[in-house]
Amino acid sequence: MPEAGGGAWQTVTAQLTAALRGTPAEQVRGMRLALRLAFAVLALPGLPLGLLYLLTRPAPLPLQTTLLLGGLALLLGWGTLWLARRAAANPDIPREQRGLTAAIQGASAPAAAFLMGCACLSSWPALVLLWSIAALLYGVVWRQIPNWVAAPRP
Repeated sequence: MPEAGGGAWQTVTAQLTAALRGTPAEQVRGMRLALRLAFAVLALPGLPLGLLYLLTRPAPLPLQTTLLLGGLALLLGWGTLWLARRAAANPDIPREQRGLTAAIQGASAPAAAFLMGCACLSSWPALVLLWSIAALLYGVVWRQIPNWVAAPRP
């Protein structure tokens, strides 16, 4: 039984190492794994916190507040994506670390919207809007990763 856990950990470690030193396809796989792990670390703690907040029976959110939260989630997400794209092309970051750095930073984009949705579990329209924005941003980051592998390098 310990071998199974050790094998899984070795696989994760190998894929993350390949994100730094592998072929372009291995780099994309490793960066996407890093995206999934970073998103999980950032976003999943919001679920139990949101459920705890739900126990306080918060009032439903008005439509204007829901739309404002959605706009804020988009603004935060696009700002984070902009920073991730800059990291992918930053000459101050070692060449082999740029894409991985961008993938990890990019996980913040959907995580912010997801966490905002966790705080709105009592308001279904806000929850659906924010988690839809999180899914959209996750997809954008996922599709951007191959471009970060091929980002300009001096």
